[in-house]
Amino acid sequence: MSRRQPPRSTLGPVSDLERHLPADWWRDLFDALYLETDGDVVEDAAITRQEVDVFEQAAGLSPDDRILDLCCGQGRHTLELARRGYRALTGLDRSRYLVRLARRRARGANLDVRFREGDARRVAALRTRFDAVLVLGNSFGYFEKPEEDHAVLVAIRQALAPGGTVLLDLADGTWLQDHFEKRSWEWIDANRFVCRERSLAADGERLISREVVVDAEKGVIADQFYAERLYTEARIRGSLTAAGFHDITVHGQLATSSSRNQDLGMMAHRIVVTARTPASRAEPPGPALPPITVLLGDPKLPDPVKLEGKFNADDLDTVRRMKAALASIPGLKVDYLDDHGELLSRLRRDPPAFVLNLLDEGFANDPHKELHVPALLELLGIPTTGAGPTCLGLCYDKSLVRAIAASLDIAVPHETYVGAEDHAGTLPTVFPALLKPALGDSSVGITEAGVVHSPEQAVEAMQRLRAAFPEIPILVQEYLTGAEFTVGLVGNPGMGLRALPILEVDYSELPPELPRILSYASKWELDSPYVTAIHYRETEASDEVQRTLVDASMRLFERLGCRDYARFDFRADADGVVKLLEVNPNPGWCWDGKMAMMVEQEGGTYADLLRAILEAGWTRVQADRRG
Repeated sequence: MSRRQPPRSTLGPVSDLERHLPADWWRDLFDALYLETDGDVVEDAAITRQEVDVFEQAAGLSPDDRILDLCCGQGRHTLELARRGYRALTGLDRSRYLVRLARRRARGANLDVRFREGDARRVAALRTRFDAVLVLGNSFGYFEKPEEDHAVLVAIRQALAPGGTVLLDLADGTWLQDHFEKRSWEWIDANRFVCRERSLAADGERLISREVVVDAEKGVIADQFYAERLYTEARIRGSLTAAGFHDITVHGQLATSSSRNQDLGMMAHRIVVTARTPASRAEPPGPALPPITVLLGDPKLPDPVKLEGKFNADDLDTVRRMKAALASIPGLKVDYLDDHGELLSRLRRDPPAFVLNLLDEGFANDPHKELHVPALLELLGIPTTGAGPTCLGLCYDKSLVRAIAASLDIAVPHETYVGAEDHAGTLPTVFPALLKPALGDSSVGITEAGVVHSPEQAVEAMQRLRAAFPEIPILVQEYLTGAEFTVGLVGNPGMGLRALPILEVDYSELPPELPRILSYASKWELDSPYVTAIHYRETEASDEVQRTLVDASMRLFERLGCRDYARFDFRADADGVVKLLEVNPNPGWCWDGKMAMMVEQEGGTYADLLRAILEAGWTRVQADRRG
């Protein structure tokens, strides 16, 4: 990670530090300059050895333990454990600069440690169960909302093996609230010094800090803000208990001194806390659910997306299986609404307490009116599962999703957008290419004939799409030939958003003359080779690839405003670079769909998937009401 360009001047006097604090300040702060401003502590080998002595004893660590150093920074604690003979060590940190530095240091010392780049809320992306997770050096409490801290603790619990231990090395919130230095300055070296200002946030729960770093010759080189939530012993006990931990122990104070010993800030007075997961993998019970109303497509009306344009026996069987799964959930009261002729009057007359929105056909089975359903529910004040109208509108337009993904530095296929009125004959410059409608879902318009290998084939494919979808723009897209993945997420940011096992598409039995794509036929034409010959399996991709997939999916989930559950499809190019294909808010909910397959891979049932969606939605609704 390269440091942003140095400012020519500072902001000057600031009366309210909190007002200038970026919500995601931690994304850019931890780089080479951080190691210099805090180097008297975080780059001192003797201090690191003393701290590891304390952590080993407090957590009861053993060299055979599988240990995750979460928010590992440059890996100072992990590397010290490796020097002591620990053999199964992983470090995870958000800072690309620090992770790369940790890897270089591990190679230089010939130490076997895996360092990964990732978000503390997304530990499940590592797909490993650890005996101990360590969160050291005041690396807990960076996020803007306390719900996000809770999400970190829940993710840690899920990443721990039964009976595993978490150790938190925290600033002593009780001491800091009364003794923090409002202003200080210290020399970093012979040429540079840092000035610091601190104040409590308006709610008194976070300590906001500002650093102005000055070079005696170059002038100001940084003016930056950061913050940390202050945890007292009582508060961290409560947070750990709420996240499902027990056997919580506070091991007392951890005092630090350094060579400069001028302004130790958050590192001066710390507490060490350990807690354990239950000895079994049983999860704490979910929230009590209210009576629910399930919204479905109307089987009496035409449905242009379905085969032959109407509900068929397989569709009715899918609904029957869904009803049986919901009926198996203890204590759940359910009714169903699939008559669109009376849907509006029924919702107004007898508004449900909570809606399970499975109406992915759209109002009156019109796919263009899928977003109208949650919009109506919002207007009527009826809480519902799944994405809202804004998210559905965004994701319906594949070119908009592509642009948003690219803005987040998520790789996307090379692509040209051809407007519905553009008849200039835009052709791909690289073959093979894939032509498909820019709007829509359920793979409508995606066929084997859309994969083209020459300009002549491209013109023919363009003409076919124009005839079939005269008012819809067309995407001319790079045809990807590598491994294809699908990622399912359940939950919400800050409330336990988690990834299900990642599926990989198995095209090995597909006849060689057919292009390897998930076409319209793969979803609707049951006798097609695209149904009979294509299979799905849990991926065996590397931890790095899986982490990339989950991290990209979670960032898109939050940025696009997905809610409760969503699915993300990716495919690698010929060089192995994984690129986003599509985002599916309110993805297929049927018993044999991809989301259900993912839950089965982790030992769950179809009913478990539906219950997880309901619990995620109801937890979100309750949090919104409290907020």
